[in-house]
Amino acid sequence: MTAHGAPNLKTVYLDLTHLGRHVTGIERITIEQFEKVPFTGAELRHVRSSSLLSMIFKQQVQLPLLALLKPRALFVFPGFPPSPVFCFFRQRTVLYVHDLFLVTRRDDLSLKAKLYMAAPFRMAVTGLRFFMANSDKTRSELQPFVRADASIALYRPTVANVFGLTPDARRTPRDRDQPVRLVSLGTVEPRKNYGAALAILDALRSTSAANAELHIIGRKGWGPDAERLSTHPGVIVHGYLSTHAAKAVLDSADMYLCTSHDEGLGLPLIEAQFAGLPVVAPDAPVFREVLGESGTFIDPSNATASAATIAGLLADAAHRTAVADTALANTTRWNRLAAHDRERAIAMFTHPLDHAIKTAGDSIKAA
Repeated sequence: MTAHGAPNLKTVYLDLTHLGRHVTGIERITIEQFEKVPFTGAELRHVRSSSLLSMIFKQQVQLPLLALLKPRALFVFPGFPPSPVFCFFRQRTVLYVHDLFLVTRRDDLSLKAKLYMAAPFRMAVTGLRFFMANSDKTRSELQPFVRADASIALYRPTVANVFGLTPDARRTPRDRDQPVRLVSLGTVEPRKNYGAALAILDALRSTSAANAELHIIGRKGWGPDAERLSTHPGVIVHGYLSTHAAKAVLDSADMYLCTSHDEGLGLPLIEAQFAGLPVVAPDAPVFREVLGESGTFIDPSNATASAATIAGLLADAAHRTAVADTALANTTRWNRLAAHDRERAIAMFTHPLDHAIKTAGDSIKAA
């Protein structure tokens, strides 16, 4: 990182006020894509908070004041949407968009998200000019909402082996005396559609794998799902785990199961592939984007067919070994794309935004 006060550098204020909680998807991307990246040629100033009240004050008061007092500075928001005041500074504000759920899936939002985030997010996507998106799917969904002069650059996150996984366990036949173990990662909330996962588990237990288990790693969110899951036969809800504890669960798993209604990206699916795990996910554009040819795609609403697909994969000994190589190849493919995106992000922070966006080969100019 460059030193404060270095001459001829663009000053960039980076909103990190939402960090400090449990590190889940948005926090992890913020850390890896922005906090840790050496944006050579820019003077980055991290804006952090120490409490909820501090976060609100800095998001709604301090950052807008800085925008007023620092007319040449760039402001980047990789987590929460900015104060609506930033629509007046749209020429030097960049919003990183993880998904469009705040405007497209309001029924899946907690009350806090509806009150504090939904309205500012809608104002930001309709009022700002410069955006980054975490996937082609998110970029395509964002495009209809933005201004005619807005631009969207793709900035896919690099996927690190955060759990220290290896595919060694998948290169040998599974122990048939052990329960079939499915694993899912993600906050327990309605959008994750864990009800479909329960139906698939029940179908699997009633047919080919009576001892099948579903292990869920993720903090409790809003809604009734956590209580329902914790009392369901065959379900083990681990809650938020340390990296070491999460690694142990993933290492012992036979398959990763995702049944989400929707995702902006689905980062945990690729993270699990460092373990060589087969990944079963809904047949939807975002999952095909992140998994490529390495995934198995299902209709989560059809529990019987989904369970039959999973049973078929488990019965195929050759598939267990072959998928380990396919999964690792997909992590390499994805990270190659992400490395290209990172170069573009650095250019955006060190050159005029209009120039950086126009010279990005796969940025989209809104119609």
